[in-house]
Amino acid sequence: MSRRPESEHTAVTADVGARIRRLRRAAGMSQADLAGDGLSPSYISLVEAGKRSPSPEVLAQLAARLHCDVAELGGEPAVSVTGLAVELSFAETALNAGDAQAAREAYLAVRAKVGKSSQPESWYKATYGLARALENLGELEEAVVHLEELHATAVAQPDSVPRLTTVIALCRCYRELGDLSHAIEVAEDTLAELDELGLAPTVVGVELLSTLVGVHMERGDLHRASYLAGKAIEQADSVTDARARGAAYWNASVVLHRNGKTADALVLIEKALACYAEGEDTRALARLRNAYAMLLLESGSTEPEPVREMLQQSYASLREVGSSVDVAYCLSALARMELRLGDPLSAVRNAEEALELLGTQHRLQSARNYLVLAAAHLAMGRTEACQEAYERGALMLEASEANRQAGFAWAELAEIFRLCGEEARAVWAYRQSVRCLGHREAFSEDALEQSPTTGG
Repeated sequence: MSRRPESEHTAVTADVGARIRRLRRAAGMSQADLAGDGLSPSYISLVEAGKRSPSPEVLAQLAARLHCDVAELGGEPAVSVTGLAVELSFAETALNAGDAQAAREAYLAVRAKVGKSSQPESWYKATYGLARALENLGELEEAVVHLEELHATAVAQPDSVPRLTTVIALCRCYRELGDLSHAIEVAEDTLAELDELGLAPTVVGVELLSTLVGVHMERGDLHRASYLAGKAIEQADSVTDARARGAAYWNASVVLHRNGKTADALVLIEKALACYAEGEDTRALARLRNAYAMLLLESGSTEPEPVREMLQQSYASLREVGSSVDVAYCLSALARMELRLGDPLSAVRNAEEALELLGTQHRLQSARNYLVLAAAHLAMGRTEACQEAYERGALMLEASEANRQAGFAWAELAEIFRLCGEEARAVWAYRQSVRCLGHREAFSEDALEQSPTTGG
């Protein structure tokens, strides 16, 4: 959009000031009366003199005090609430249909028309929707910027912006960015405040608990994850929402599986599937089926082929309605499936496609994809490529503070070094594993930091 020439802008500003002065005098108000609590009389004087151009939000305040429409002051007419609702509905429909780019543009258009103070509800919906669209597009860093703005507003103005939904989205984005500590901090602080208020369990509160369970699992804190999973199920049983119960069962099943209780984990994840099947969230159901397929694969309770079919169905759904991270998760699962079926070349292709989809920025899922890629390279006899992928994945897990996962990755790499006859590198990798698992005292810091790959 082209800017007005300076002379035209000055004329418009002077016209607005003259209209405000005329209406103020007609109403018998002084400049101090019109200023009210939020503006200064000197500012009103400058506006009336044409030396200041009031923002749309200020014009709305002045129009309200003068009991007139914004258009009478020479400003833009107020945006139609009905029109905004239509635009927001279109954006939401586009997002749910998997067209995140169209949703992004639609939400941006609404944000350009509304102010945080003058129309807080529309501003919140547009900003939250924009963050979700950006998340689906894989632009997590930008999504976090908008979510942090929402979070700060929710803390300062709790009556105008819902806080819990914002915190859930923030927690989820920070997790995928590999910033597990920040994800936990934001969620735990919010839950602590809820506990202090002694409020009854809510659907959104259960979803936040469930999201936090997943983050603690990523970081390897199984005790905290187990406690929160039990708390989430307890609260979910007291609400009637199927999705909340499904989220609690889903994350609790992950905890049980990580603790070696796979049979119990299958029972819970099947309960979660039943809950999500009652709703219309295609994306969540596809993600859950992906997790269920991998649990079946690791448990050995069914043949691989039906599991692959389930993963392919999830992949088709997520290509339509999922985020780039969702699709990458599914591709990683398909790569592991192909390895089980003895097709490492297909596994490499799936893992590499997932990495390309995730881009070059740091992503927690990228680390896991490197580990799958390493296993596929190993199956094809590409030991050098395998070692490189394992080391890269382990380092990325460490950078995310997913130390337990990193420890296992280093141990697997050490075993590969040993099988290749590279004993010095095997010892080095074992030491990295031990360090990640919290046993620093067994080795000197110098020995731990020196990598044979760099001549240490």
